[in-house]
Amino acid sequence: MLKKFEVGPQAYRDAMSHFAGAVHLVTTDGVAGKRGATVIAACSVSDAPPMVLVCVNRENPKNDAFIENGNFALNTLAAKHEPLAVAFSGVTGLPPEQRFALGEWEVLASGAPALIGAVAVFDCELVDTKELATHRVMFGKVTGLRIGDNLRPLVYHGRSYHVL
Repeated sequence: MLKKFEVGPQAYRDAMSHFAGAVHLVTTDGVAGKRGATVIAACSVSDAPPMVLVCVNRENPKNDAFIENGNFALNTLAAKHEPLAVAFSGVTGLPPEQRFALGEWEVLASGAPALIGAVAVFDCELVDTKELATHRVMFGKVTGLRIGDNLRPLVYHGRSYHVL
């Protein structure tokens, strides 16, 4: 039975917890330094030219590094990457250098860290942003691509990680 709720921040978050999404690490490196975050809000925008979008919390000043560096890599995670997803979500309190030490990385075209062993990596030049409410939507032109093994993807649903 569907229950009706007043639309407020907590009710909205509760409803969104029923939304299953692929788990990614969005990473950047450059003049503003290395930064990475766990995200669910990411998707394809276009295939000609290849473009993706990623949403990050704009209220966290550390996320300004994506803008200042002008690049990002969208790293799609497999089941085995759950410890990375947890670390990059910030709940462990690990500093950035220790988070990145948990994985193996390479650099593709943009200069952003690309996770070795990811299901897929979309290496992007940041071409536009849109700030709306608490988040910044980043649009990236895919300048490098790596397709990994067809591993079981990591998803987030009901406020926890799951595997398809």
